[in-house]
Amino acid sequence: MIAVIDYDAGNMASVVKALEYIGEKPVVTRDPKVILSADKCILPGVGAYADAMEKLKAYGLIEVIKEFVASGKPFFGICLGLQLLFDESEEGGEHVKGLSILSGKIKLIPEGEGLKIPHMGWNSLDIKEGTRLFKGIKNGSYVYFVHSYYLEAERESDVAATTDYGVHIHAAVESGNIFACQFHPEKSGDVGLAILKNFVSL
Repeated sequence: MIAVIDYDAGNMASVVKALEYIGEKPVVTRDPKVILSADKCILPGVGAYADAMEKLKAYGLIEVIKEFVASGKPFFGICLGLQLLFDESEEGGEHVKGLSILSGKIKLIPEGEGLKIPHMGWNSLDIKEGTRLFKGIKNGSYVYFVHSYYLEAERESDVAATTDYGVHIHAAVESGNIFACQFHPEKSGDVGLAILKNFVSL
């Protein structure tokens, strides 16, 4: 069973729809017992970092997420769900503390000529060889992004794929049983569905 964590995140319905499309029956829940009994867990997310952390705290999900990750079962963060796994974010002009499951900071994409913030659209990925999340996916494949902030991971070994949008962006991570994408696999066509299938088959 795949648990999709419900903390009022914006892209939950589209993640569930994509999972159902590939034949899964995800359970949307914030029940700790259901989450911890799941085979795999997904943390989706669209919205503000500080608000998301407050919701996770209010629903008593912070320790549940950490316990699930510690269990060694596959965990997948999407968009804001990736960002929340790290130490802190610059969003809101202050350093908001995240889950600190992985080491790194979330930074504002710098303004540049011809660049629109938020970054919305398709970008190609430079994929690290041997990653499980991108198994069978061609290097240079395009995926769909919607974000104003990006990950700068502390450990290069955690980075599974990168892209460039005025700055070098750590677009996906893979560390042990933890997987995450800054982009939206559920909105990235066949490539995105292939990524979700790879996660489901772990």
